[in-house]
This record gives sequence, C-alpha cells and structure tokens, in this order.
Amino acid sequence: MLSKRIIACLDVRDGKLAKSVKFVDTKDIGDPVLKAREYYEDGLDELVFYDITASSDARNIMLDVVEQVAKQVYIPFSVGGGVRTVEDANRLLWAGAEKINVNSAAVKRPELIAECAHAFGAQNTVLSMDILRVETSREFPSGYEVIINGGRTPMGVDALDWALKGEELGAGELVVNSIDADGTREGYEINLTRMISEAVSIPVIASGGAGKPEHLLEVLTEGKADAALVASMVHYGDYTVSGLKQWLHEHGVKVRLRY
Repeated sequence: MLSKRIIACLDVRDGKLAKSVKFVDTKDIGDPVLKAREYYEDGLDELVFYDITASSDARNIMLDVVEQVAKQVYIPFSVGGGVRTVEDANRLLWAGAEKINVNSAAVKRPELIAECAHAFGAQNTVLSMDILRVETSREFPSGYEVIINGGRTPMGVDALDWALKGEELGAGELVVNSIDADGTREGYEINLTRMISEAVSIPVIASGGAGKPEHLLEVLTEGKADAALVASMVHYGDYTVSGLKQWLHEHGVKVRLRY
C-alpha cells in the first residue's frame, strides 16, 4: 500500500502568498518562498504552487517566484497558472518545477494535456480541476460543473466527464478542488472526491476545505484520495505538517514520517 501524501498549496498573487474563501475575498498573507522552506523542513511530501491570476489576467506565470521557491525545496514541486502551451510548461520546468499543472487552458483546448504528457511524461502532467456543486441534470449528471479562470467562468462541462477525459488524454494525476469548500476549513467535499477517485485509475489529490486533522483522515479514507492538499490550516500556524502526519500515523493512515 502506497503512503498517503500531504501536499501544501501556495496560492500566489503578485508574488505574495494569498488565500481566499470560495475563490473570493483574497488576502495576501505572507512570503511564499519562506513558507515553502518552512514546510519542506517540516517533512512536507510535495509542494503545489499556483499563480492564481495568471489565467484570468491572460499572462504568463511569474517565473522569478517559481525559481526562488525551487531553490528552497528538494521535494516534488508542481506548478500551475497560465500554462497554455508546451512552451509555457517547458519554461516552468527550466525554472525548477518537476510537475506541470494545467487547468483553464486545458478545458478550452483539451489537446494541451496530451501534448504535455507526450513532451514531459504523464507522471509530470497534472490536471487541476476547479469544481462547483450544481443541480444534477442531463448536462451535469454528476452534480458538479467545471469552472475556469480562478472560479470566474462556468464551462458547462460535467466534472466527472472531464476527469475521465483528462485521464484518457494522458494526465498522470488529478487535483480535485472544490470551490464550495475552498478556504472554509469545514472539511473536504467527500462525495466529489470519492466519486472521481473511484472512476479513475490515476492518483487523486483532494483540495479545498481542510481545517483539522479529522478532515484529512476522512478524505484519505472515506474519500479514497491518494493525497490531501492543505493551505489555511498550516499557513495560519494552527497546525504543522509534521504534526498532521504524526496524527494520521497514530490513526492508522500510512504516511512518510521523518525520524
């Protein structure tokens, strides 16, 4: 049985660490480079960096910040935001990223997933999905819709259909981010995470809603996620990465501990 991963998310806006609630009311809360180093030294399994306004602003990601973070961590480092072409992705890899996250541009042009997977390998191609709960209908049989541009633009795409399509096109991993749960610290969207985890054969990272250790336990067991993404609960200092991993270990979840 593979160990479950704890992944910290750095949402970055204008070079500063930022945090929102349900993708609105975004506030600057610190230095992403310092936080990256802190989490790495505390035993983090993986780091995800999102330039949260690159797509909505129609610009490229801030490579200088990516380069600074990459110099501080020696764990898998995944980067997304404004990746529209293989060339964009390649620049991120040269800046120090190990994995490329595609999101908005891939929904508009799904071939981007296959192109990145062909160029860099499925293991380095991650499909991030920002998902909103909607009424179940013929258009949205899963009850969830894909939203792009930082939660601004509904796409009329069913979330489960898109997850399956992403896997088919070559994504090696999915980030399933619930807009409804984002920043609330009230728990992950368990139904959404479990539904997608059961439908695909690639790893699923649960994102949005982590507020206490019990939420991680729930999504990694009942939600069947392969990894849990955390942000607010560590950014604000309420919990540490090492503390969360020790708690999960004590509650029967296989995690990588540092001794």
